[in-house]
Amino acid sequence: MSALANRHGTGLRKSKERALVAEARLDGRLMALAFPQTFVNLSGESVARLVRRYGIDDLGRLVVVHDELDLPPGRVKVKEGGGTAGHNGLESIRAHLHSGAFVRVRMGIGKPPGRQEGADYVLRRLGKSDRIEMDVAVEEAMDAVELLFREGATAAMLRFNTPRPTA
Repeated sequence: MSALANRHGTGLRKSKERALVAEARLDGRLMALAFPQTFVNLSGESVARLVRRYGIDDLGRLVVVHDELDLPPGRVKVKEGGGTAGHNGLESIRAHLHSGAFVRVRMGIGKPPGRQEGADYVLRRLGKSDRIEMDVAVEEAMDAVELLFREGATAAMLRFNTPRPTA
């Protein structure tokens, strides 16, 4: 979220909702950006507070950007509602909102090699080549959030979920 806030000329600040928050204008409309400052498995506490603060009554307007083990590294996809695939952060958000009807921007990180635990894999320090790939994915995820804001989930899914030609 800090990269998206920077793209829009603002920065994240601490909030009473246990998150870093920024407000930006996109096409003249308010876009609130937030990064929960809880443990991932408690992120729903922060998200629920933010939903109340910003008066979000249609969860289809809430976009959650998260890592995704089931997508190859660097792949970005958009999803409306659905299951959580065991993602503790999504489970927490779903529990606190009593709904999974929010939109997700899924950033692929791939599956852990061998018998490595998912949590250890997610928290590892990225190597240089992985970092470059993730930097590109972050740019793409920001583009996805902006397209969601401007044109909605259908347009974003058409752009980001369509298989890409291989070289």
